[in-house]
Parts: sequence; C-alpha cells; structure tokens
Amino acid sequence: MNVAFLGATKGMGRALARRMAERGDRLFLLGRKDAELDKTAADLGVRGGGAAPGHALCDLERPETFGPALDAAVDALGGLDAVVVTAGLFATQDALESDRDLTRRLLTVDFAHTVLFCEEAKDRLLAAGGGKLCVFSSVAGERGRKPVILYGASKAGLSAYLEGLDHKHRADGLEVVTVKPGFVKTGMTADLDPPPFAGEPEEVAGRVLAALDRGAPVVYAPIAWGPIMAVIRSLPRFVMRRVGF
Repeated sequence: MNVAFLGATKGMGRALARRMAERGDRLFLLGRKDAELDKTAADLGVRGGGAAPGHALCDLERPETFGPALDAAVDALGGLDAVVVTAGLFATQDALESDRDLTRRLLTVDFAHTVLFCEEAKDRLLAAGGGKLCVFSSVAGERGRKPVILYGASKAGLSAYLEGLDHKHRADGLEVVTVKPGFVKTGMTADLDPPPFAGEPEEVAGRVLAALDRGAPVVYAPIAWGPIMAVIRSLPRFVMRRVGF
C-alpha cells in the first residue's frame, strides 16, 4: 500500500510503521520534527530494503500544515491507499486538572485537530475512489471513568466521529479503522504503573496491521481489552462511582 503515516516516530506508531515497511508498504512520513523524521525514515529504509521514505512537516497543533503535508504524500507516492494516524497527546487526570492550558491543548489536539486532519485525509481518499483511514483512539473513550475523565472525553468524541465516518462512507470505498488500545508500555506511559493486561507496542502493531488489511471497523489491542471494556460498559453507574478504574 501507499501510506501517509502521521506518528511513526514513537511508540505504537513506530512499531506499526516498521511492520509495514518490512512487508513492502511504501510510506510517507508526517510529523512535527525534522530530526525525528530523518532518523525514522533511515530506519524504515533499512527495514524495507530500499530508499528511505520521504517526509513532510505536519503538526497536530497547526491545522494549516495538514493539507500541504497530505498533498506532499500524494505527490511523492503517486496516490494514497491508506492514511494512518497514531499521533496525539496524553496526560494524567491530575496533570490536566492542575493545568488548564495543558487541558486545552490536549482536548484540541486529540479531538478537534485530529478530526480536522481526518477530514483532509478523507477528502483525498474519496477523491481517488476510496482507501483506508486508520486512526488510534483509546479504550479511555469507552466509558466515563475517574482516572481519565478529560483524556477519555477527547477519545470518546474521536471514536464517535470515526464511527459516523465509517457508517457514511464505507459504501463509497472508505474503510475507517478505529484502533482502541488499552494500556501499552511506551514512552508516553513510562511513568505510570502498568496494569495486569498491559501490552507491548509490537503486539499492538500486529493486531492493528491485520485489522487494517481486512478493513475491520474497530480493533482492541491488546486483545484482552475487548472483553474488559465490554464488562466496564455494562456496569451500572452506582458501581462506577465506587470503583477507581
């Protein structure tokens, strides 16, 4: 596939991009730091046994970069089959409650600006007859929970948007794949105590790539988080008020 990839320089995105490069997908990297993009492109070139992928600056805090970055990907690859979005912000509930500016940034980046980026990607994919739009949301958006009120709210909005987009455009050839990771051991979560079902980026990448290939509308990763969240969604409110997860 020809893939524009936003977020390939770190964590789960890096693991997924490596798998895609190793199997022969042609990537074009989008990100906000030239040095990180250069390093990642060199790594992916070696893994893919060919030239290093091209890249362009794209910052989720600067919507004016979205269209030009995606156009650069189209020009470099000769068209797009897929757009993958793994980039975003994370902060703990305590940090967000103590810093209103951080809260504004996170809510804007993880919801509003990610939606705007997806709208730009959607338009380009549909104009070419369809394709795949794979976006990382989170299990944090499945239910209002005490430890992730604000982060979860941003992901709940994103998941609802992606579901609606899939309902509207699947018949037009656009396959929207919403990835809902649980706790994964990355640099983003390095300062947190991992729960029993914490996953590794490589494990997540394998599940996501399989879901992307078959066009699955939703994928939980690691796999245990699917049934875990089914139980959490079923709990009555009086139980949720008493528990701390």
